[in-house]
Parts: sequence; C-alpha cells; structure tokens
Amino acid sequence: MARSHLTLAALATSAVDGLDLVQTSEFGSRRDNEFDSALLTGRDGRHWIIRVPRSEAAEAEQSADIVALRAISAGIRTRLPFAVSTYVGQAPVSGTRAVVYEFVYGAKTSLREIDHELADSLGTAIAAIHNLPTSFVSDAGLPVLAQVESLRSVVSVMDRAAATGSVPSPLLSRWEAAAEDTKLWQFQPSVINNTLSADSVLTAEGSVTGILGWQELRVGDPARDFAWLLGGPDESVVDAVFDAYAKHRGSADRQVRQRATLYSELEVAKWLLHGLDVRSTEIVDDAVSMLDGLVDDVRNDVMNPLGAQTMPTMAVDEVEAFLDRNERAV
Repeated sequence: MARSHLTLAALATSAVDGLDLVQTSEFGSRRDNEFDSALLTGRDGRHWIIRVPRSEAAEAEQSADIVALRAISAGIRTRLPFAVSTYVGQAPVSGTRAVVYEFVYGAKTSLREIDHELADSLGTAIAAIHNLPTSFVSDAGLPVLAQVESLRSVVSVMDRAAATGSVPSPLLSRWEAAAEDTKLWQFQPSVINNTLSADSVLTAEGSVTGILGWQELRVGDPARDFAWLLGGPDESVVDAVFDAYAKHRGSADRQVRQRATLYSELEVAKWLLHGLDVRSTEIVDDAVSMLDGLVDDVRNDVMNPLGAQTMPTMAVDEVEAFLDRNERAV
C-alpha cells in the first residue's frame, strides 16, 4: 500500500534534524512507480523530495544513487551548467529507508518537445559531464571501464540475441560489422551518467536546469549517454545536440554518434532478452516487431552507417583475439 504524503513528511522530519515543513504534497505518479514520493516545502521556502523504495530493485537503485551523489563533490558540481540533487538524510522504515534530497527545479521534456534551443543546451550539458575528471569516479570505487570492456558488452548482447534466432540477419550483420570495426572503438573513456533518458533531464526556458538519476555513474563510453536521443523524431534536432557537444568536447571522438546508434539498436535486443528472461510472450512479440521495423529503418537510412567506412575491419576471430589481448592487459 502506498504511503501518504503526510506519512512521508513525518519520515522526512525524523530523517533531517531541524527540518521545518509547512507544506507537503504528492509527487510523481503512483501508478507503475517504484517509489513513494512527496514534495516538501520548508518554512524558508526551500523544497525537498523524499522517496521510499517499493521493491528490492528500487532500493538497490536508490543506494547506488546515494553513492554517486556523495561522490559528486561541491567542486565537481561547479563544473556543471546544471543542478545535481544533494543527499540530505535518511530514516529507517519497514525494512528499507526513506531518503530526503534537495529538490532540483525544472520540468521533464519528452523527446518530441526538444527543439533546437534546448538541443544546444543539452549537447553542452552532456559535454560538461564527459569533461569531468575521471579521478573522482575511481576514488569513489565506482566502475571504470576501458574500451575493450565496452566492446565486450556489445558482443555479449549480440551473441545472446543471435542465439534466440529472433534477430533478422541484416541486423546481426550490421552489428557484427560495427563490432569488428577497430576505428569505431578508439575513444577515450570518460565520466558518463549511463542512464540518461528524457526522464532524466529537467528543463526551463530552453535550457537544461538539472539531471536526475546518477545510480550508474561511471567511467565508460561517452556514446552511451546519447543512445536515448537517437529515437527522436527530428533528425536536425539530434544533429544540433551533437554539434553543441562537439563544440565543447572537440572532435577527438569522431565515431561517438555511430556507437550511440549501435547502443540504441541493441536496446531492442535487450528488450527481447528481457522478455525471454521473464517469460513474457507480450514483451517478446513487441521486441520482435520492433526488430522487424528496425530492419526497414536501417535499410532506408544509408546516410548513417554504424562503422567508419574508410577503415579496414577485422574478422570475427581477430576481434576475439583483440578482446583476449586487451583483457590480459587491463
């Protein structure tokens, strides 16, 4: 049973010493939500959010998010052109914990609502994340993934998806060619959010005001933070995001968009695998339908190949040897 916002407010006052609340209200949708949440207003006019996980998965996500938020120090935050929430306190409740955060202002914007003005701010915001020093991530004990590990994760998803027999052969060939393209995987691992989506980004007046959800903060492939954008309906807006990103990051990683496209397409394969794992015919059928549609999309989109077409590629056995060599070197 969902907890009322009044109950959550009471928990917040026990979680944070001296918290003087004058108003509380429900926050977010209760339907299909993994957390009980409330918006809290203090006597000084400041706002906070309290969240209580409803499941073990949500509790694990919250725990990881707290670790990341604590790692993002005040100094790191000054390098970002947007706000990141701050952990304030917690209180035990029914075998889990209620956690209070500072409220980050802004509204969520769907992919369809991103215009060119917001695209410029979004590209700048993502570049700022990727420009952060990687040392604070490793110092916090968070994952640090080399290029070879990013490639290995792609190959793993491809192999598992191929074993289902449900992925159209043109897609498998396309993904395998990308995995075999050595040029595609020559990038500098950077600080990444790794779970960016439209729900992560808060905006106001054409600018990114905050980014939520840092539970998978790590050093890894910068392309992962763009995969969600590739589903946008306006190609020129996506172009604007990458243009703004390149302006602030430079052009050292010339294949970031191709890898982002690959990650985006593999999300459909992951959806298929998830459906099989939970034995959901509905999810499997949906994923198969999406894969069939994706085949048509990539056949008609000859202007956006996955690989660096001017460079030689490796055979499958050479890729495996490459992975083995780099794994030993890591």
